Formats: sequence, structure tokens, C-alpha cells
Amino acid sequence: MKARVEIHDSWEKVLADEFEKEYFRTLTKNVRDRYLSKTVFPPPKLIFNAFNRCHFNDVKVVILGQDPYHGKGQAHGLSFSVQDGVAIPPSLRNIYKEIESDIGTKQPYPPLGNLERWADQGVLLLNTTLTVDQGNAGSHQGLGWEQFTDTVIQKLSDEKEHIVFMLWGHYAQEKGKNIDHTKHLVLQAPHPSPFSAHNGFFGCKHFSKANTYLKKHNLGMVKW
Repeated sequence: MKARVEIHDSWEKVLADEFEKEYFRTLTKNVRDRYLSKTVFPPPKLIFNAFNRCHFNDVKVVILGQDPYHGKGQAHGLSFSVQDGVAIPPSLRNIYKEIESDIGTKQPYPPLGNLERWADQGVLLLNTTLTVDQGNAGSHQGLGWEQFTDTVIQKLSDEKEHIVFMLWGHYAQEKGKNIDHTKHLVLQAPHPSPFSAHNGFFGCKHFSKANTYLKKHNLGMVKW
């Protein structure tokens, strides 16, 4: 019997075999046990939020993160994104700065870190690990999420064309090393963290490059 997963039908079809594998059943049990014994983020119904907001057939861009935010009220299942009313994290502030420098904006960004507007346009905001203990970054690494998200990336690479993959930092670049560059646009830069953004993230122009590529292939551009 496969693990019960609250995920959109489009992803259910693509990942059906994965949900029946032993590692995923073990992952599901381990994550459930942690939710029952401690505080874990994001809320259970938002673990697969990235997939439910951005359906498989709609994916145009993939932005790969690592772990969910581990502070109270921050994570809601979208990489780099925080829930309404939460202060914008430093990495996302730097992403906004690069967008403003790269493509300009008619008005300053609102003081919001919720990126659902991107997800609804076909941007898959995918974390490598989908859950985390409160206050303990990386605490759910090694439970099996990495194998699951490797499969997600491979399915997108194999079964779709003309996706823009944004890989920021060594970890994301290693994660995406098997993406088919002949079918997709793979953009790489340092991580937008304050520790590395000035080493090449600023000025990478990934957002205009993404829209140029999407337009070239008659796909709708993203309103960043």
C-alpha cells in the first residue's frame, strides 16, 4: 500500500511509482512520527505546497532551495518564500534586489515575502528537503527527501522541454547536475545569501534570461 500524499493529480500520475517505494513509505512514517513528537515545519498540509500551487504540466521555471525555513510561521512549502506577515529573509531580499537591477520594476516591491504569485505562474519553488524541525536547520536531511526530489528533477528533465532551472550555490548545482542541457536552460550562480551574493549572484541576470528564453519558445514570461 502506498503512502498517502496530498499532492495534485498531475504530480500523482508522474510520481505514482515513487510513492510505492519502500524508502518513501519509511520517509512518510519517520516524518509523521516527528510531527507527532515535536514542532516541525511547514504545517503538514503545506508539505507539498510547491506541487499543489504549480502543476506538473505548468512548470516553466524551477528555483531550487535546500531546507524549509525553521523559524515559527515562516515556511509554507515554497523555497525562499515565507508566509504573509513574516519579515522578508535576507536571501529573498537579495533576490528582489537582483530582479530590480536586472529587469526593473514600475514600483518598489511590496514588503511581502510570499512567492505564491510566482508559483501560480509556473515557477516550481522546490526545496531539496521538504520538512525541518523547529530551530534546527538540516534536521530532516538524510530521511529520504533528497531521493524524492532527485526523482522530481529527473522527471522534469526527461519528460518536459524548455524549462529554466535556476541553480544558486554549489548544493543546488550538484543537485541539478543530471539535467539535460540540450532540452532546458540551466542557469547557475552563487547563492543569494548575504555571505555569497556579492560573489556573482548580483548581476547574474537570471530573471531576464529566463524570460528571454521562455519568450523564444512561445511560453508565457513570468511577471517577477
